[in-house]
Amino acid sequence: MFCQLNPLLNMPLTAPELPLKITMLGSGNVATHLSLAFEKAGHEIVTVYSRHLAHAQELAAKLKSAAANTATDFTTLPTSHIYCLCVTDSALAEVFRQAKFPVGSIVVHTSGSLPLSILENQAGIRTGVFYPIQTFSKNQEVDLTQTPIAVEAEIPEVTACLNVLAASVSRQVVVLSSQDRKTLHLAAVFACNFTNHLLGISQEILKNKGLNPSLLQALVSATLNKALIHNHFSVQTGPAIRGDANVIQQQIQQLEMQPVYQAIYEVISHSIQEKALERIASKPQTKS
Repeated sequence: MFCQLNPLLNMPLTAPELPLKITMLGSGNVATHLSLAFEKAGHEIVTVYSRHLAHAQELAAKLKSAAANTATDFTTLPTSHIYCLCVTDSALAEVFRQAKFPVGSIVVHTSGSLPLSILENQAGIRTGVFYPIQTFSKNQEVDLTQTPIAVEAEIPEVTACLNVLAASVSRQVVVLSSQDRKTLHLAAVFACNFTNHLLGISQEILKNKGLNPSLLQALVSATLNKALIHNHFSVQTGPAIRGDANVIQQQIQQLEMQPVYQAIYEVISHSIQEKALERIASKPQTKS
């Protein structure tokens, strides 16, 4: 499979799948994991940019031949096939505004919540989105081959190139619109970020009473495994789904010194009960 790359940079109109030359703007968790995966797939990371040179150097040191640079001068970006903007959502627009990409470049961001249209108002470049549906911590290894990657672009040739890049590191590639990706990101916040926060609360409750959080490991493992196999709402357990008002009130009282956790407990318990009522109401009525 072939894709068009940088035709206005005196590059060939077509280029093979591998290797692609990639410049990373950013050196955080996403940039680190993507860079390592790209290089493992045979691509070349040309340069890593970061606001702090030491951070860029730290990532570049993990790569074969990447240079490290600060993000103070984006006017002399090296020639690459693809430029990946791996920065925070709040910084993305400003970094894109400051950078002067070579004419004909493919420039992508990796955000789940921001639209493709945020990469506008720079003539002569082609834009896209390369969104790995995963949570990243710098020192926690992630198998990107098992991580779905969502891509988006307005130009078919750019979509084809991003598909080639994504397929080289992942077994599941999906083309999603900005709106669908925004919906996916919202769902991911519930599935990942909120779940992690709730697990943190549970650990804190145990530690505050001198109990070992490892006592919950088997329960958490079984819960996640069950949820991945069945309809989540259909396998709900606990006092809220049982309507056990006595236990619910006791546990609310246990949290009286932690009003935020108390509010979370009440809101989620109410949501569980509301969803249970919805499921009952949606079941077909049997005739007697």
